[in-house]
Amino acid sequence: MERITELITIKSIREIPSVDYISNIPRHKKLKLVFTNSVQHLRQDFGRDLEKKLPAFQIAVPDINHEIYICKLITDKEIIANQLFFERCAKDYRELGSKLIHLLIQKKKVKLNPEFPFLTFNKLKGSRRMHRGKIDGWIFFFHGYHCCFQNIKTKQEIEVPIMFGMEFGDLDPYFFSLYIKSTPEYQPLPVDIYENFDDGRRILEVMLKLDLFERINSSIANHSGIAVKDRDKIQINVLDPETYFAEPKSKIATILKFLKLKL
Repeated sequence: MERITELITIKSIREIPSVDYISNIPRHKKLKLVFTNSVQHLRQDFGRDLEKKLPAFQIAVPDINHEIYICKLITDKEIIANQLFFERCAKDYRELGSKLIHLLIQKKKVKLNPEFPFLTFNKLKGSRRMHRGKIDGWIFFFHGYHCCFQNIKTKQEIEVPIMFGMEFGDLDPYFFSLYIKSTPEYQPLPVDIYENFDDGRRILEVMLKLDLFERINSSIANHSGIAVKDRDKIQINVLDPETYFAEPKSKIATILKFLKLKL
């Protein structure tokens, strides 16, 4: 989905559009404000002021030119009106992600670490033969904290999280939007998503407030995610590297310790 752009060239302070005007632009429109040299010194401060007054907008103030770009993000009202749709999308995301990752494990005959499966997936990422390929009509490749799957025929795309144990329903703002927009069954969308990350972030934030999504811990410390609340809960173990990767003590060391205690 592409926005139309309204260009406003600003030559004097009187031509700077009001916050009220900007706040009422429709979501399908992008404002491009071009500050001429005479008012260029006002651009940065004006942009920072808009960021404070319009938190539900995307305000871009590039350092290298004379412009400000303004877009209205998906609103709370739109998300609340479509909460059941976004809940369904999250459930479908989790179901498809789990199905595809289990299919990959089965087809590639991967011996999974049941306690911390991401350790197995990390090995696959480091393998030239296993980190990408095709399975049953899907292209896949591992990267970062995800495994990307794209349907060869429909172009549907899903990024399956691999850092949450056997829970594959974590929702990244950008990837969740990409999944929704690429899923044929959801078309036409009941509400427009223009900015994959920023609209996705607002969807997750509002769905958390509605208590339909919830935060989940990751398999690594100080990292968390978001998943649909209405689901079968799966225990996610947190890895302690010092304990898990500690070298077992030798028999001699154990015996010496035992003898020392006896003495």
